[in-house]
Amino acid sequence: MPKKNILFSGSSAVGKTAVIKALLPALLAGGASPCVCKIDCLQTGDAQVYQNMGLPCVTGLSGDICPDHFLVSNLPELWNWADEQHRDTLLLETAGLCHRCSPATEGMTAGCVLDCTSSCRAPAQLGPMLTQADFVVLTKIDMVSQAEREIIAWQVQQLNPRAVLFPVDGLAGYGADPLAQWLLEHEDGSEFENDRLRHTMPSGVCSYCVGEQRVGSAYQQGVVGKINFKEAEQ
Repeated sequence: MPKKNILFSGSSAVGKTAVIKALLPALLAGGASPCVCKIDCLQTGDAQVYQNMGLPCVTGLSGDICPDHFLVSNLPELWNWADEQHRDTLLLETAGLCHRCSPATEGMTAGCVLDCTSSCRAPAQLGPMLTQADFVVLTKIDMVSQAEREIIAWQVQQLNPRAVLFPVDGLAGYGADPLAQWLLEHEDGSEFENDRLRHTMPSGVCSYCVGEQRVGSAYQQGVVGKINFKEAEQ
């Protein structure tokens, strides 16, 4: 079983792959032997990025299943795969579709990647992937002012005071070395057999989860959420 399991979660197109690509040479230089798992829904070409670096990479396509549920369901098999590759560090990149989801477990080192250009309000819109993270990576830092970056950093610290912040320019590689050094020194859980999620997943057992296509209350079963319009209009 790999000694380190590092999760990179975050919304789509925030720069997760660019951050990992910039991070990997620094991890290798620090003595780590990494491999990568990329989770996506329908298709991805990101695996080629890692394979071009000479690193083992496996892609998991979740199809009709929530990609974060899919990742958690495959964690034991991913640990075994990393062992078969004789790698001591497993980097996990999520698909980044749902702000509420987070497949972080207690035994891994969990990170959230946040795009500084999205909005100064973006941190507050994220759920457990941010509030339960051990570290937060701020990307596209060259495209915002110092003041904007400080506002975002302040908001992140209000939501998760214990998270360590790392500004990283994934394209130029700036900031990857401090992140790599912190990851190499950070101790995560050593026992994964009895590992647990840090936070519950969103319920995914409504009729549409199992293939229903008809629209209307008569066709909705299972866990169904409805808007309370009296509360919503206040």
